[in-house]
Amino acid sequence: MSCALLASASAVAADAPDYPTRTVRVVVAYTPGGGVDIMGRLISAELTKRLGQSFIVDNRPGGGTIIGSDVVAHAAPDGYTLLFGNPALVATPALVDKVPFDAARSFASTGMVGASFNVLVVHPSLPVRTVKEFVALAKKTPGRLNYASAGNGSAIHLAMELFEDAAGIKLEHIAYKGAGPAITDVLSGQITVMFATTPPAVQYMKTGRLRPLGVTSRQRLPVLPTVPTIAESGYPGFELSNWYSLLAPAQTPRHIIDKLNAEIIAILRMPEVRERIAALGNEIETSTPQQFDERIRKEVVMWQKVLKKK
Repeated sequence: MSCALLASASAVAADAPDYPTRTVRVVVAYTPGGGVDIMGRLISAELTKRLGQSFIVDNRPGGGTIIGSDVVAHAAPDGYTLLFGNPALVATPALVDKVPFDAARSFASTGMVGASFNVLVVHPSLPVRTVKEFVALAKKTPGRLNYASAGNGSAIHLAMELFEDAAGIKLEHIAYKGAGPAITDVLSGQITVMFATTPPAVQYMKTGRLRPLGVTSRQRLPVLPTVPTIAESGYPGFELSNWYSLLAPAQTPRHIIDKLNAEIIAILRMPEVRERIAALGNEIETSTPQQFDERIRKEVVMWQKVLKKK
């Protein structure tokens, strides 16, 4: 983010003093405890401090994030109902025949907040310690290994879809309503594998309750320096990141969108916030609202091609 853009964003925030004047609802389309929920609560808490009105997270899981997303798509475009979203917003239409909103047209992004990455993790009882060993086991037992996800179209579901294609394996998909309950069943051994997002899973990997095999980032993550990337584990070019963005209903006044963008950029410059985000295994990345609206449009088309209405 350039100094000029930061200065411009700060000026915009100063020019929109009338928002907010009451509580803002931030919808998270997952159960509590997952990566989107954790980041959504972090950003909401900081917005509350800076703007003097409560930004309250409202968990609305279900329908592959359709239920929560639809709440915001059809809310009044006044800035008081927002969505803290991730790639499921743009991928779900490729998996579901009828979606009650248009991911590319029903929302106005306030810009990018950051990105997380996925880690292929297994329950310690599974006799594998590397990606290569896991793929070999999956090929020996096609369709017999179950994997958990946070729901159809969730980031961790998409990661496994891409990995299955790359590795030439087939696993049985068990969809949950969020990453929290999915991780719970992997921790118990009821499900043996999943692609976990780093925020909720790092603690379990460090204590040995989950065994990490590989990460979807381009380079190894500082928070998990001994865990190889999927690419270096035999699948060159394999890379997947999960973006975070705060979105409003389409037609929300531009001064509100720009003010939220400016405040989020300011929050992400705070050293204590940067440290907390890094400790979760996430990266900070910002953009203008216009840049991220364009990214959403492109990703809707991309996932239609990749998933082909599975």
